[in-house]
Amino acid sequence: MEKLKNMNKTTRRNFLTYAFVIAAYIILQLWAGAGMKSSLRGMLVSICAYVVMAVSLNLTVGVLGELSLGHAGFMSVGAFTGVTAAVALQNAVASAPLRLAIAMVVGAIFAAIIGFLIGIPVLRLNGDYLAIVTLAFGEIIKTIFNNLYVGLDAKGFHISLLEDRTQLLEGGKLIIAGPMGIGGIQKIASFTGGAILVLLCLVVIFNLVNSRAGRAIMALRDNRIAAESVGISVTKYKMMAFVTSAAMAGAAGALFALNYSTIVANKFDFNTSILVLVFVVLGGLGNMFGSIVAAAALTILPEALRGSDKYRMLIYAVVLILVMLGTNSPRVRGFLEKLLPRRGGKKEGV
Repeated sequence: MEKLKNMNKTTRRNFLTYAFVIAAYIILQLWAGAGMKSSLRGMLVSICAYVVMAVSLNLTVGVLGELSLGHAGFMSVGAFTGVTAAVALQNAVASAPLRLAIAMVVGAIFAAIIGFLIGIPVLRLNGDYLAIVTLAFGEIIKTIFNNLYVGLDAKGFHISLLEDRTQLLEGGKLIIAGPMGIGGIQKIASFTGGAILVLLCLVVIFNLVNSRAGRAIMALRDNRIAAESVGISVTKYKMMAFVTSAAMAGAAGALFALNYSTIVANKFDFNTSILVLVFVVLGGLGNMFGSIVAAAALTILPEALRGSDKYRMLIYAVVLILVMLGTNSPRVRGFLEKLLPRRGGKKEGV
């Protein structure tokens, strides 16, 4: 505890975020073993995936300061490439956790590559223009996967667009079947794998934000002209944040897809991007701990309200509005600060 008190504010907050994730994992694992509802148990992996999505998007929106509306596109790239890798390695790699790890790495790599290619023209834009282009990118990716056919046989992978022209040999398997997506997926995603992915993403983001590159990224967010005037490369640091965010979304997509027996491209549409953006806004721009809490709470809330079928979405919308008003109201923040006084002020006065 003495070491925790001597840490600076940022390091202490990061440490407490790690501790919160680990404590939540332990509590939920014990609860799952003690008789957690099957519906909630089935959501644990999805919660981890959405937490990673929210944290990664916060890197772009909160730290970099650029609005992206196509984050679900990177998630879909990771989902389809990760599942394809898992299916291809099903006979070669017997260990399910190892296949899951490989699938998430593959998903992250492909999403990072797509993020780099998209970032070359997109990151030259700012504000509303960047948001519109990223929105278009997400829809383009969804359309491509809706018309993509990928098969695997003894000769390797066969790819075709618009219609199935893979011409697989006997014993071959059609993995991606256009609008039908991927079916018959072996569900190898686990809550433990999801928790590890959340921790890895937090380690990457916290180390990036607290590094020299992170300070350059935040300088671009605060004042681009002033940052350029002291020699900070706009393209380099924007691309660094954008590609890192895309890679994390790709890993989350692979984790998410391997938790279901069937996955289709329409799952990763514009609504998913907006949902993740809501997590970020409610949790606070640049606040990774807030993104974790918001993503977990708003993923569980619809299931918790399932008993109120007629009023479920109404209650959900009212809760969102109240939270937004509360988090953006100086009066509410002042009231909460009075209830929960900060120890930092006391320490400084000593």
